[in-house]
Amino acid sequence: MISIPKGTKDMLPRDAAAWHYVEQKARETAALFSFREIRTPMFEHTELFTRGVGETTDIVTKEMYTFEDKGGRSMTLRPEGTAGVARAFIENGLGQDVMPMKAYYLASVFRYERPQSGRLREHHQFGVELYGSSSPYADAEVISLAHTFLSSVGIGGLTLHLNSIGCKECRPKFNAALRGYIGDNLDRMCGKCRERFDKNPLRILDCKEEKCREIVKAAPSITDFLCDDCRAHFEQLQGILERQGVPFVVDPSVVRGLDYYTRTVFEFVSEDIGAQGTVCGGGRYDGLVEEVGGKSTPAVGFGLGLERLLLVLQNTGRLDAPRERADVYLAPLGERAAGEVPAIAAGLRRAGVSADYDMMGRGVKAQMKYADKSGARFVVVIGDNELESGAAVLKNMDTGEERSVALGDIAGALK
Repeated sequence: MISIPKGTKDMLPRDAAAWHYVEQKARETAALFSFREIRTPMFEHTELFTRGVGETTDIVTKEMYTFEDKGGRSMTLRPEGTAGVARAFIENGLGQDVMPMKAYYLASVFRYERPQSGRLREHHQFGVELYGSSSPYADAEVISLAHTFLSSVGIGGLTLHLNSIGCKECRPKFNAALRGYIGDNLDRMCGKCRERFDKNPLRILDCKEEKCREIVKAAPSITDFLCDDCRAHFEQLQGILERQGVPFVVDPSVVRGLDYYTRTVFEFVSEDIGAQGTVCGGGRYDGLVEEVGGKSTPAVGFGLGLERLLLVLQNTGRLDAPRERADVYLAPLGERAAGEVPAIAAGLRRAGVSADYDMMGRGVKAQMKYADKSGARFVVVIGDNELESGAAVLKNMDTGEERSVALGDIAGALK
């Protein structure tokens, strides 16, 4: 038997209702905030990610699925959604449209990392991107969207962890101070942190190793090094969120793991998950469009893993996905009825009624058992007598109520 690749997972028919529920909530929330869908290719030129995501990130150095196509070009399966949207923004001239551009995506992403619960090598993300505004109101817009979505699906105990990592003007001063502090402790830190020390010391603050986390607790805070513009932006954002009723804490340890972030970075943490409680992360990336070949364009957004979200909802009993089931199940008795039922089902479907019927040659008891197990709302048993009279009994499977209905008016009776 050929088995599924490690770090991937099938979505089975029994799982579909939960996925549809969460995806529909994402679409509905995006529409509330006037965000429209964007779809980008599953693979892009590798250079897009090395330039956009950052050559020193774990994604680029260790986790990308990169291959050479038949034309000798280096291609990479999408490891995250933002860089592809930036490329689409430039290539399709979206900067010429009315700004801001507000877009969302539901997309699969691929990262070669150690599989764990809710974290797969192929997983799916809900993400939003807002291009064209450097205002803190834009930051608050995407943060509010994330908060609204997470609340709507039932994630409880939400707290927004908010930080500013400054800009190219003020961050070098912080990096110098951080190197000065870390330098005395570097020999006690993990290999990753030692690698990051020269290339991108800010990412040391994002390390998950306990010994490193203990060391950086006393490190300088980046908020003490913000320039006047970054400080004003961060303070204004906090005021907007307070007025919107989005609870937050300022957390200097939040830096995110991608090189394109500037100024605002944030994570939503839920008490429902425990120690590793992050369910959504994002921030501002004003230099990304320029980095991948476009004109300087401010941007802000977030990404959210759907597998992790579904796992939390299932584990906490808060998955309120409606059961997907047929409106009516047609149970034929005998060969004549078996020949007529498909045409009746076709008529019902044309009328917008979802219909199912027996294709296994089961007896009436087995058919009723199947109808009950599949969750059909109503059942109509059709035999020779029903075909002769043109009427049958319509049974409500939830209440057990029965009533006579004309075979030609099943759709009308259900509606």
